[in-house]
Amino acid sequence: MSNILKVENLHKSFISNAEKLCILDGVNLEISAGERIAIIGQSGSGKSTFLQIAGLLDTPTGGDVFIEGHSCGAMKDSEKTQIRSNTFGFVYQNNHLLRDFTALENVLMPAQIQGKITNEHTARATHLLEVVGLKDRMKHFPSELSGGEQQRVAIARALMNKPKLLLADEPTGNLDPATALEVSHLFNDLVERENMALLLVTHNEELAKSLDKTYHMKNGVLS
Repeated sequence: MSNILKVENLHKSFISNAEKLCILDGVNLEISAGERIAIIGQSGSGKSTFLQIAGLLDTPTGGDVFIEGHSCGAMKDSEKTQIRSNTFGFVYQNNHLLRDFTALENVLMPAQIQGKITNEHTARATHLLEVVGLKDRMKHFPSELSGGEQQRVAIARALMNKPKLLLADEPTGNLDPATALEVSHLFNDLVERENMALLLVTHNEELAKSLDKTYHMKNGVLS
């Protein structure tokens, strides 16, 4: 299988009060097409920073990120934006739904950002909302949805542009245990259904165990 993502000797540090704070310390990781990987770590271990860099939303202070074999180190911001739109889907602990838009309009947002929304886009967004169990809630606003339903909308939105790699940062972190379990099962089913690779950071060990590989991050070191 070909690599979707490869990070090589990744470092991230900051200078604070004349002291160097090391966030990531020589991280290496490869993810192949269709592979599902979890990273577990305590708050402050560096896992969310790593996900931001892997998703080209932040830059490392050392090392490089390769997307489908292409180095991203010297890329322009516009090139990175294009890769994010075409290659990645993002799901966060906080769903970041637009409160003045319906569930359907929120799912369509990635297509809206890229240009005109077509009938094909609307059909896919409708299908995704049906798949996540929100067939009768498409015209509802986020305030009219439960926390679990909002996260389902966020997951559907992340899949809108048919990403090759889904990046998920604590996708069940704000949900009660029963809803978290329900959403995690849905999450795994959709990743398999869409034939995507998945990179997930989580505190949920049960969710992590359901994936292909689990790594641990501590003090910026991945093992």
